Amino acid sequence: MWTEDTHIFSVSELTHTIKKLLEENIPTIWLEGEVSNFKAHSSGHYYFTLKDEQAQISAVIWRSRVFNIDFKLEDGMHVQALGNVRVFERSGRYNFDIIHIQPAGIGRLQMEFERLKKQLAAEGLFDSKFKKPIPKFPLRVGVVTSDTGAAIKDIINVLSRRAPHVQIILRPVQVQGEGAARDIARAIKEFNEYGKVDVLIVGRGGGSLEDLWAFNEETVARAIFDSKIPVISAVGHEIDYTIADFVADLRAPTPSAAAELAVPDFNEIKQSILLYGQRLKRAVVLKIERHKQQLESIRRSYGLRRLEDILHQYAYRVDELTSQLIRNYEQNVSAHKRHLEQINLRLLNLNPKKVLERGYSISYINGQVLKDAAMVKSGEEIRTELFKGEILGRVTKVVKGK
Repeated sequence: MWTEDTHIFSVSELTHTIKKLLEENIPTIWLEGEVSNFKAHSSGHYYFTLKDEQAQISAVIWRSRVFNIDFKLEDGMHVQALGNVRVFERSGRYNFDIIHIQPAGIGRLQMEFERLKKQLAAEGLFDSKFKKPIPKFPLRVGVVTSDTGAAIKDIINVLSRRAPHVQIILRPVQVQGEGAARDIARAIKEFNEYGKVDVLIVGRGGGSLEDLWAFNEETVARAIFDSKIPVISAVGHEIDYTIADFVADLRAPTPSAAAELAVPDFNEIKQSILLYGQRLKRAVVLKIERHKQQLESIRRSYGLRRLEDILHQYAYRVDELTSQLIRNYEQNVSAHKRHLEQINLRLLNLNPKKVLERGYSISYINGQVLKDAAMVKSGEEIRTELFKGEILGRVTKVVKGK
Protein backbone atom coordinates (compact mmCIF):
# COMPACT_ATOMS: atom_id res chain seq x y z
CA MET A 1 0.00 0.00 0.00
CA TRP A 2 1.10 3.47 -0.64
CA THR A 3 2.13 5.56 2.41
CA GLU A 4 3.76 8.92 2.85
CA ASP A 5 7.16 7.14 3.19
CA THR A 6 6.73 5.18 -0.04
CA HIS A 7 9.35 6.17 -2.68
CA ILE A 8 7.91 6.79 -6.04
CA PHE A 9 10.40 6.19 -8.90
CA SER A 10 10.47 8.26 -11.97
CA VAL A 11 10.89 6.47 -15.28
CA SER A 12 14.40 7.84 -15.54
CA GLU A 13 15.28 6.62 -12.06
CA LEU A 14 13.98 3.13 -12.77
CA THR A 15 15.71 2.95 -16.10
CA HIS A 16 18.97 4.15 -14.58
CA THR A 17 18.66 1.57 -11.77
CA ILE A 18 18.07 -1.21 -14.32
CA LYS A 19 21.03 0.04 -16.35
CA LYS A 20 23.27 0.01 -13.30
CA LEU A 21 22.13 -3.45 -12.22
CA LEU A 22 22.60 -4.98 -15.64
CA GLU A 23 25.84 -3.31 -16.64
CA GLU A 24 27.55 -3.77 -13.26
CA ASN A 25 26.45 -7.38 -12.71
CA ILE A 26 26.81 -8.80 -16.21
CA PRO A 27 30.50 -8.75 -17.21
CA THR A 28 31.94 -8.77 -20.72
CA ILE A 29 30.71 -12.04 -22.16
CA TRP A 30 30.70 -14.17 -25.32
CA LEU A 31 27.29 -14.49 -26.89
CA GLU A 32 26.36 -16.92 -29.67
CA GLY A 33 23.39 -16.63 -31.99
CA GLU A 34 22.06 -16.15 -35.50
CA VAL A 35 22.14 -12.76 -37.23
CA SER A 36 18.80 -11.38 -38.41
CA ASN A 37 17.43 -7.98 -39.48
CA PHE A 38 20.96 -6.88 -40.35
CA LYS A 39 21.32 -3.22 -41.34
CA ALA A 40 24.44 -1.28 -42.21
CA HIS A 41 23.47 2.30 -41.30
CA SER A 42 24.63 5.27 -43.35
CA SER A 43 26.47 6.41 -40.24
CA GLY A 44 28.73 3.34 -40.56
CA HIS A 45 27.27 1.51 -37.56
CA TYR A 46 25.88 -2.05 -37.82
CA TYR A 47 22.52 -2.85 -36.27
CA PHE A 48 21.02 -6.34 -36.12
CA THR A 49 19.38 -8.94 -33.90
CA LEU A 50 21.05 -11.99 -32.34
CA LYS A 51 18.58 -14.79 -31.81
CA ASP A 52 18.23 -18.46 -31.02
CA GLU A 53 15.17 -20.68 -31.04
CA GLN A 54 13.63 -19.13 -27.93
CA ALA A 55 14.83 -15.53 -27.56
CA GLN A 56 16.50 -12.59 -29.22
CA ILE A 57 18.47 -9.47 -28.32
CA SER A 58 19.31 -6.33 -30.24
CA ALA A 59 22.97 -5.84 -31.05
CA VAL A 60 25.16 -3.03 -32.33
CA ILE A 61 28.69 -2.70 -33.69
CA TRP A 62 29.91 0.87 -33.69
CA ARG A 63 31.66 2.28 -36.73
CA SER A 64 35.04 2.39 -34.99
CA ARG A 65 34.92 -1.44 -34.64
CA VAL A 66 33.41 -2.26 -38.04
CA PHE A 67 36.81 -1.95 -39.74
CA ASN A 68 38.15 -4.86 -37.68
CA ILE A 69 35.66 -7.32 -39.21
CA ASP A 70 37.37 -9.46 -41.90
CA PHE A 71 34.27 -11.24 -43.20
CA LYS A 72 30.92 -10.26 -44.63
CA LEU A 73 28.23 -10.08 -41.97
CA GLU A 74 24.75 -11.00 -43.23
CA ASP A 75 21.40 -12.44 -42.19
CA GLY A 76 21.36 -16.12 -41.31
CA MET A 77 25.02 -16.22 -40.28
CA HIS A 78 25.82 -18.00 -37.04
CA VAL A 79 28.28 -15.91 -35.02
CA GLN A 80 30.04 -15.61 -31.70
CA ALA A 81 30.25 -12.08 -30.33
CA LEU A 82 32.24 -10.60 -27.42
CA GLY A 83 30.59 -7.61 -25.76
CA ASN A 84 28.57 -6.06 -22.96
CA VAL A 85 24.91 -5.57 -22.17
CA ARG A 86 24.05 -1.90 -22.42
CA VAL A 87 20.81 -0.07 -21.53
CA PHE A 88 19.76 2.97 -23.52
CA GLU A 89 17.86 5.09 -21.00
CA ARG A 90 16.10 7.27 -23.49
CA SER A 91 14.29 4.35 -25.15
CA GLY A 92 14.28 2.08 -22.12
CA ARG A 93 15.75 -0.72 -24.24
CA TYR A 94 18.79 -2.82 -23.75
CA ASN A 95 21.06 -4.31 -26.36
CA PHE A 96 24.37 -6.07 -26.79
CA ASP A 97 27.31 -3.78 -27.52
CA ILE A 98 29.75 -5.91 -29.55
CA ILE A 99 33.51 -5.51 -29.19
CA HIS A 100 34.57 -8.44 -31.39
CA ILE A 101 32.65 -10.81 -33.66
CA GLN A 102 33.57 -13.99 -35.55
CA PRO A 103 31.79 -16.80 -37.41
CA ALA A 104 30.79 -19.64 -35.15
CA GLY A 105 31.56 -23.32 -35.81
CA ILE A 106 31.33 -24.14 -39.52
CA GLY A 107 31.12 -20.49 -40.34
CA ARG A 108 34.60 -19.95 -38.94
CA LEU A 109 35.98 -22.88 -40.89
CA GLN A 110 34.24 -21.67 -44.03
CA MET A 111 35.82 -18.27 -43.62
CA GLU A 112 39.26 -19.86 -43.24
CA PHE A 113 38.53 -22.02 -46.30
CA GLU A 114 37.72 -18.96 -48.41
CA ARG A 115 40.77 -17.08 -47.12
CA LEU A 116 43.20 -19.89 -47.98
CA LYS A 117 41.49 -20.56 -51.30
CA LYS A 118 41.90 -16.91 -52.26
CA GLN A 119 45.54 -16.86 -51.14
CA LEU A 120 46.57 -20.02 -53.02
CA ALA A 121 44.66 -18.97 -56.12
CA ALA A 122 46.59 -15.68 -56.11
CA GLU A 123 49.85 -17.65 -55.89
CA GLY A 124 48.86 -19.69 -58.95
CA LEU A 125 48.53 -23.09 -57.27
CA PHE A 126 45.19 -23.68 -59.03
CA ASP A 127 46.37 -22.66 -62.53
CA SER A 128 45.70 -25.21 -65.25
CA LYS A 129 49.18 -24.68 -66.74
CA PHE A 130 50.63 -26.53 -63.72
CA LYS A 131 48.28 -29.52 -64.05
CA LYS A 132 50.15 -32.71 -64.94
CA PRO A 133 48.49 -35.20 -67.30
CA ILE A 134 47.27 -38.47 -65.81
CA PRO A 135 49.12 -41.40 -67.49
CA LYS A 136 46.87 -43.45 -69.77
CA PHE A 137 48.22 -46.86 -68.78
CA PRO A 138 49.70 -46.76 -65.27
CA LEU A 139 51.27 -49.90 -63.83
CA ARG A 140 51.50 -48.76 -60.18
CA VAL A 141 48.94 -46.64 -58.32
CA GLY A 142 49.83 -45.04 -55.00
CA VAL A 143 47.00 -44.44 -52.52
CA VAL A 144 47.11 -42.01 -49.59
CA THR A 145 44.15 -42.68 -47.28
CA SER A 146 43.13 -44.51 -44.14
CA ASP A 147 43.69 -48.26 -44.21
CA THR A 148 40.47 -48.86 -42.24
CA GLY A 149 38.02 -46.60 -44.07
CA ALA A 150 35.57 -47.38 -46.84
CA ALA A 151 37.61 -45.35 -49.32
CA ILE A 152 40.47 -47.86 -49.65
CA LYS A 153 38.00 -50.73 -50.04
CA ASP A 154 36.20 -48.89 -52.84
CA ILE A 155 39.49 -48.04 -54.55
CA ILE A 156 40.79 -51.61 -54.38
CA ASN A 157 37.49 -53.02 -55.67
CA VAL A 158 37.39 -50.69 -58.66
CA LEU A 159 41.08 -51.05 -59.56
CA SER A 160 40.95 -54.84 -59.26
CA ARG A 161 37.93 -55.00 -61.51
CA ARG A 162 39.11 -52.50 -64.13
CA ALA A 163 42.84 -53.27 -64.19
CA PRO A 164 43.81 -56.46 -62.33
CA HIS A 165 47.39 -56.12 -63.60
CA VAL A 166 47.92 -52.78 -61.81
CA GLN A 167 49.86 -52.83 -58.53
CA ILE A 168 48.28 -50.88 -55.64
CA ILE A 169 50.63 -49.35 -53.06
CA LEU A 170 48.93 -47.98 -49.94
CA ARG A 171 50.48 -45.46 -47.55
CA PRO A 172 48.04 -45.44 -44.58
CA VAL A 173 47.42 -41.99 -43.10
CA GLN A 174 45.28 -40.28 -40.52
CA VAL A 175 42.52 -38.53 -42.45
CA GLN A 176 40.99 -36.33 -39.73
CA GLY A 177 41.85 -34.82 -36.41
CA GLU A 178 45.04 -33.31 -35.01
CA GLY A 179 48.12 -34.12 -37.10
CA ALA A 180 46.16 -35.53 -40.06
CA ALA A 181 47.29 -32.81 -42.49
CA ARG A 182 50.97 -33.32 -41.62
CA ASP A 183 50.60 -37.08 -42.06
CA ILE A 184 48.96 -36.69 -45.48
CA ALA A 185 51.60 -34.20 -46.67
CA ARG A 186 54.40 -36.48 -45.45
CA ALA A 187 52.88 -39.46 -47.31
CA ILE A 188 52.80 -37.51 -50.59
CA LYS A 189 56.46 -36.52 -50.17
CA GLU A 190 57.42 -40.12 -49.35
CA PHE A 191 55.78 -41.38 -52.53
CA ASN A 192 57.76 -38.80 -54.52
CA GLU A 193 60.97 -39.93 -52.86
CA TYR A 194 60.05 -43.55 -53.62
CA GLY A 195 59.39 -42.58 -57.24
CA LYS A 196 58.02 -45.92 -58.42
CA VAL A 197 54.33 -45.11 -58.83
CA ASP A 198 52.71 -43.58 -61.90
CA VAL A 199 49.81 -41.76 -60.26
CA LEU A 200 48.61 -40.91 -56.73
CA ILE A 201 45.08 -41.04 -55.32
CA VAL A 202 44.76 -38.84 -52.22
CA GLY A 203 41.49 -38.78 -50.32
CA ARG A 204 38.91 -40.22 -47.97
CA GLY A 205 35.17 -40.81 -47.73
CA GLY A 206 32.62 -38.09 -47.10
CA GLY A 207 31.93 -36.26 -43.89
CA SER A 208 31.27 -32.88 -42.34
CA LEU A 209 33.41 -29.84 -43.03
CA GLU A 210 35.25 -30.51 -39.78
CA ASP A 211 35.87 -34.14 -40.80
CA LEU A 212 37.31 -33.11 -44.15
CA TRP A 213 39.32 -30.20 -42.81
CA ALA A 214 42.74 -31.91 -43.08
CA PHE A 215 42.37 -31.67 -46.87
CA ASN A 216 41.84 -27.90 -46.55
CA GLU A 217 45.17 -27.36 -44.79
CA GLU A 218 47.88 -25.37 -46.55
CA THR A 219 50.53 -28.02 -45.89
CA VAL A 220 48.52 -30.62 -47.84
CA ALA A 221 47.85 -28.18 -50.68
CA ARG A 222 51.55 -27.38 -51.09
CA ALA A 223 52.56 -31.05 -50.90
CA ILE A 224 50.14 -31.84 -53.76
CA PHE A 225 51.39 -28.88 -55.80
CA ASP A 226 55.04 -29.87 -55.29
CA SER A 227 54.41 -33.51 -56.22
CA LYS A 228 56.18 -34.67 -59.38
CA ILE A 229 53.71 -37.56 -59.54
CA PRO A 230 50.24 -36.67 -60.92
CA VAL A 231 47.69 -36.47 -58.09
CA ILE A 232 43.98 -37.31 -58.24
CA SER A 233 42.05 -35.89 -55.28
CA ALA A 234 39.18 -38.03 -53.99
CA VAL A 235 37.78 -36.28 -50.93
CA GLY A 236 34.20 -36.73 -49.77
CA HIS A 237 31.10 -37.04 -51.88
CA GLU A 238 30.15 -35.25 -55.06
CA ILE A 239 28.99 -32.05 -53.35
CA ASP A 240 32.11 -31.67 -51.18
CA TYR A 241 34.99 -29.52 -52.43
CA THR A 242 38.28 -29.03 -50.61
CA ILE A 243 41.44 -27.01 -51.23
CA ALA A 244 43.09 -30.30 -52.25
CA ASP A 245 40.57 -30.62 -55.10
CA PHE A 246 41.59 -27.26 -56.55
CA VAL A 247 45.35 -27.97 -56.35
CA ALA A 248 45.26 -31.59 -57.58
CA ASP A 249 45.92 -32.43 -61.22
CA LEU A 250 42.48 -34.06 -61.42
CA ARG A 251 39.50 -33.97 -59.07
CA ALA A 252 37.27 -37.01 -58.56
CA PRO A 253 33.93 -36.69 -56.74
CA THR A 254 34.42 -39.96 -54.82
CA PRO A 255 37.23 -42.47 -54.14
CA SER A 256 35.53 -44.95 -56.48
CA ALA A 257 35.43 -42.34 -59.23
CA ALA A 258 39.13 -41.60 -58.62
CA ALA A 259 39.98 -45.25 -59.19
CA GLU A 260 38.00 -45.22 -62.43
CA LEU A 261 39.82 -42.08 -63.60
CA ALA A 262 43.22 -43.49 -62.65
CA VAL A 263 43.15 -46.58 -64.88
CA PRO A 264 41.38 -47.59 -68.10
CA ASP A 265 39.07 -50.59 -68.04
CA PHE A 266 41.06 -53.66 -69.14
CA ASN A 267 37.98 -55.32 -70.65
CA GLU A 268 37.06 -52.18 -72.57
CA ILE A 269 40.60 -51.96 -73.98
CA LYS A 270 40.46 -55.62 -74.97
CA GLN A 271 37.14 -55.12 -76.71
CA SER A 272 38.45 -51.99 -78.41
CA ILE A 273 41.50 -53.86 -79.71
CA LEU A 274 39.31 -56.66 -81.06
CA LEU A 275 36.99 -54.11 -82.66
CA TYR A 276 39.90 -52.24 -84.24
CA GLY A 277 41.27 -55.57 -85.51
CA GLN A 278 37.97 -56.40 -87.15
CA ARG A 279 37.73 -52.92 -88.67
CA LEU A 280 41.28 -53.19 -89.98
CA LYS A 281 40.61 -56.60 -91.51
CA ARG A 282 37.46 -55.34 -93.21
CA ALA A 283 39.29 -52.27 -94.46
CA VAL A 284 42.12 -54.38 -95.92
CA VAL A 285 39.72 -56.80 -97.59
CA LEU A 286 37.70 -53.93 -99.06
CA LYS A 287 40.83 -52.22 -100.31
CA ILE A 288 42.11 -55.42 -101.95
CA GLU A 289 38.74 -56.01 -103.59
CA ARG A 290 38.63 -52.42 -104.80
CA HIS A 291 42.10 -52.74 -106.34
CA LYS A 292 41.14 -56.04 -107.96
CA GLN A 293 38.14 -54.35 -109.55
CA GLN A 294 40.33 -51.49 -110.73
CA LEU A 295 42.85 -53.92 -112.27
CA GLU A 296 40.07 -55.86 -113.97
CA SER A 297 38.64 -52.63 -115.31
CA ILE A 298 42.04 -51.63 -116.64
CA ARG A 299 42.54 -55.06 -118.17
CA ARG A 300 39.26 -54.75 -120.05
CA SER A 301 39.77 -51.13 -121.02
CA TYR A 302 40.35 -50.01 -124.66
CA GLY A 303 43.60 -48.37 -123.63
CA LEU A 304 45.10 -51.65 -122.49
CA ARG A 305 43.84 -53.49 -125.62
CA ARG A 306 45.27 -50.68 -127.74
CA LEU A 307 48.59 -51.08 -125.97
CA GLU A 308 48.59 -54.81 -126.74
CA ASP A 309 47.87 -54.05 -130.39
CA ILE A 310 50.70 -51.51 -130.51
CA LEU A 311 53.06 -54.05 -128.98
CA HIS A 312 52.06 -56.59 -131.63
CA GLN A 313 52.64 -54.05 -134.39
CA TYR A 314 56.07 -53.20 -133.03
CA ALA A 315 56.86 -56.93 -132.74
CA TYR A 316 55.90 -57.37 -136.40
CA ARG A 317 58.03 -54.37 -137.34
CA VAL A 318 60.95 -55.82 -135.40
CA ASP A 319 60.58 -59.06 -137.33
CA GLU A 320 60.55 -57.14 -140.63
CA LEU A 321 63.61 -55.14 -139.68
CA THR A 322 65.36 -58.31 -138.54
CA SER A 323 64.68 -59.99 -141.87
CA GLN A 324 65.80 -56.90 -143.76
CA LEU A 325 68.94 -56.72 -141.65
CA ILE A 326 69.75 -60.34 -142.44
CA ARG A 327 69.20 -59.74 -146.17
CA ASN A 328 71.34 -56.61 -146.09
CA TYR A 329 74.01 -58.50 -144.23
CA GLU A 330 74.04 -61.35 -146.72
CA GLN A 331 74.11 -58.90 -149.65
CA ASN A 332 77.00 -57.00 -148.10
CA VAL A 333 78.86 -60.23 -147.43
CA SER A 334 78.35 -61.38 -151.06
CA ALA A 335 79.45 -58.02 -152.42
CA HIS A 336 82.56 -57.99 -150.27
CA LYS A 337 83.29 -61.59 -151.25
CA ARG A 338 83.12 -60.73 -154.97
CA HIS A 339 85.29 -57.69 -154.36
CA LEU A 340 87.85 -59.79 -152.53
CA GLU A 341 87.88 -62.32 -155.35
CA GLN A 342 88.59 -59.54 -157.88
CA ILE A 343 91.36 -58.15 -155.70
CA ASN A 344 92.79 -61.62 -155.24
CA LEU A 345 92.77 -62.14 -159.00
CA ARG A 346 94.59 -58.87 -159.48
CA LEU A 347 97.10 -59.82 -156.87
CA LEU A 348 97.66 -63.14 -158.58
CA ASN A 349 98.25 -61.38 -161.86
CA LEU A 350 100.74 -59.09 -160.20
CA ASN A 351 102.53 -61.99 -158.50
CA PRO A 352 106.15 -62.29 -159.80
CA LYS A 353 105.63 -66.02 -160.04
CA LYS A 354 103.22 -65.44 -162.87
CA VAL A 355 105.89 -63.44 -164.69
CA LEU A 356 108.42 -66.16 -164.06
CA GLU A 357 105.97 -68.67 -165.46
CA ARG A 358 106.28 -66.89 -168.80
CA GLY A 359 110.03 -67.52 -168.91
CA TYR A 360 111.37 -64.62 -166.92
CA SER A 361 113.76 -64.85 -163.97
CA ILE A 362 114.86 -62.70 -161.01
CA SER A 363 118.46 -62.35 -159.88
CA TYR A 364 119.43 -61.42 -156.32
CA ILE A 365 122.70 -60.24 -154.86
CA ASN A 366 123.13 -60.13 -151.18
CA GLY A 367 119.34 -60.60 -150.81
CA GLN A 368 118.50 -57.61 -153.01
CA VAL A 369 116.82 -57.76 -156.42
CA LEU A 370 119.46 -57.13 -159.05
CA LYS A 371 118.16 -54.25 -161.18
CA ASP A 372 121.35 -52.71 -162.48
CA ALA A 373 124.60 -54.34 -163.69
CA ALA A 374 126.48 -51.70 -161.74
CA MET A 375 125.26 -53.39 -158.57
CA VAL A 376 127.51 -56.42 -159.13
CA LYS A 377 131.20 -56.96 -159.70
CA SER A 378 133.04 -59.64 -161.44
CA GLY A 379 133.63 -62.63 -159.26
CA GLU A 380 130.61 -62.03 -156.97
CA GLU A 381 127.95 -64.68 -156.44
CA ILE A 382 124.38 -64.12 -157.51
CA ARG A 383 121.20 -66.13 -157.09
CA THR A 384 118.71 -66.44 -159.94
CA GLU A 385 115.12 -67.42 -159.24
CA LEU A 386 113.24 -69.22 -162.03
CA PHE A 387 109.63 -70.31 -162.26
CA LYS A 388 110.76 -73.64 -161.05
CA GLY A 389 113.88 -73.67 -158.95
CA GLU A 390 116.86 -71.31 -158.76
CA ILE A 391 120.47 -71.06 -160.04
CA LEU A 392 123.54 -70.00 -158.08
CA GLY A 393 126.36 -68.56 -160.23
CA ARG A 394 129.48 -66.39 -160.19
CA VAL A 395 129.85 -63.27 -162.36
CA THR A 396 132.65 -63.52 -164.90
CA LYS A 397 131.98 -60.30 -166.71
CA VAL A 398 129.90 -57.21 -166.12
CA VAL A 399 128.48 -55.24 -169.04
CA LYS A 400 126.99 -52.00 -167.82
CA GLY A 401 124.05 -50.51 -169.60
CA LYS A 402 124.05 -47.15 -171.24
